[in-house]
Amino acid sequence: MSEQTVTTGEVVATFLEACGVQTAFGVVSIHNLPMLDAIGRRNKIRFVPSRGEAGALNMADAYARTRGELGVAFTSTGTGAGNAAGALAEAETAGTPLLHLTGQIDLPYLDRGCGYIHEAKSQLEMLRAISKAAYRVWSPESALGVLREAVRTALTAPTGPVSVEIPADVQAATLPMPADFSTLPVAISHPGEQILDQLAERLSTAKRPLLWLGGGARHAREGAIRLVEYGVGVVTSVNGRGIIPEDHPLTLGAFNMNPDAEAFYRTCDLMLVVGSRLRSNETKNYQLALPAPLLQSDANSAADGRSYPNSGFVCGDSAVVLSGLAGRLQGQLHIDPSFAQDLAKARKAAEVRLRTTLGPYDALVDALQTELQQDALWVRDVTISNSTWGNRLLKIFAPRNGIHALGGGIGQGMPMGIGAALGAEGRKVVALCGDGGLMLNIGELATAVQEQADVTLLVMNDQGYGVIRNIQDARFGGRHYFTDLRLPDFAKLSESLSVPHWNVTSISEFGEKFREALAVNGPALVEVDMQAIGPFKVPFAGPPVRTK
Repeated sequence: MSEQTVTTGEVVATFLEACGVQTAFGVVSIHNLPMLDAIGRRNKIRFVPSRGEAGALNMADAYARTRGELGVAFTSTGTGAGNAAGALAEAETAGTPLLHLTGQIDLPYLDRGCGYIHEAKSQLEMLRAISKAAYRVWSPESALGVLREAVRTALTAPTGPVSVEIPADVQAATLPMPADFSTLPVAISHPGEQILDQLAERLSTAKRPLLWLGGGARHAREGAIRLVEYGVGVVTSVNGRGIIPEDHPLTLGAFNMNPDAEAFYRTCDLMLVVGSRLRSNETKNYQLALPAPLLQSDANSAADGRSYPNSGFVCGDSAVVLSGLAGRLQGQLHIDPSFAQDLAKARKAAEVRLRTTLGPYDALVDALQTELQQDALWVRDVTISNSTWGNRLLKIFAPRNGIHALGGGIGQGMPMGIGAALGAEGRKVVALCGDGGLMLNIGELATAVQEQADVTLLVMNDQGYGVIRNIQDARFGGRHYFTDLRLPDFAKLSESLSVPHWNVTSISEFGEKFREALAVNGPALVEVDMQAIGPFKVPFAGPPVRTK
């Protein structure tokens, strides 16, 4: 092979470098080895070998959310790509820009149904169903063009994961080294000046206007803060937390559907929803009464009226829209003098209402808030603890400091914590996990050790699936089936991997032990014995719904 001739795998590695990729995640296999061999040999991209494909995608997802850039993950074909499916669905739900590179069987046997080993029937269709888009590379010469389009698609709002299949023989095939590895420009949707003028005019007539900010507005903080400075109130989805620091007096935070927030909505005379789908679990299955008129702005034109009817829709990038509004509305708003006070009262009432349900865990939240620096990352799995207080009560101060498994699947907290830690550039990461969820990806604890990920795992151990037990109590006459779990001794498991471990059996000792764990440079595990401490004062039995 001449100096000018390279493998397709080397083209892949070189292009990722041109995209600014510094870290990638995955599981090495014979069906992605030409690509990973090139990455290893070039030694310009850190490759993190996860213990499973799902974990790799979760890590890449959280890494991307933490940094606001493209995440990259490699898997094998067939069952390997299938293992990644749930994590791809999560990234799609969260709108994470992610490039998933998977192998495929050799071209001569592809799609022939010959029972070739590692083949999965209709793999590309599967990937299309759970990704923003999915492509296949058919030849070495087409690889660079497909990769350019895949990255452009992933980064174009509404952002999302994009999968690319590259057959193993195509990866190993040679071609002349391309001279140009430039990326394609990513278009930013601009609604037009006249449309922004009209939207600003509508907001200028409101005396008690409220913004609802979702994950699609995480990059729009500058414009959002300016509007808040003019007196506009804010409420967020879970994915929009921290766009406005949650200690600001004009934000409800993510207290978006409790009774106090709903009562406050009735006093507002306009709501503008930006970058949010108004999902079912944050709108009481779309029955939450929101202020009228309800206006909506989103980079995705298909979002217009999808969840709620609106009185006006603006298609455009959230940063463009909010900055455009801020520039037009300076000195033009006449906010009701009582608005800020009423909003603050509603926020306080919502916090008090939630705290009354927590029992002993109220003090745990306070200890967490005391010990965590404002720049810490708060990563959460789907757990009873997160559903009750983690998603709302513990304050987040920046839009990329909160990462949550939005799709509702358990088991993603630890790998997301690892990915966040590797992207956090020295900031502390705390990952809230349940005992049941932790076991789904327990092997990734070894990944955390191997990579020295600076993540503190906060494991709320109630010896089973606590949310399901509560639902069984509420709806199934207290019949508990299939929710008790045989668990390892987490102290011994941690010791076997040289992970420092603390066991908390009383809330009074939590603060000190958690502080010690935070001081560890690398992975640490704090296990909270919920059976010793006791239950929440009010059981959590799923997201609230509106009853008529």
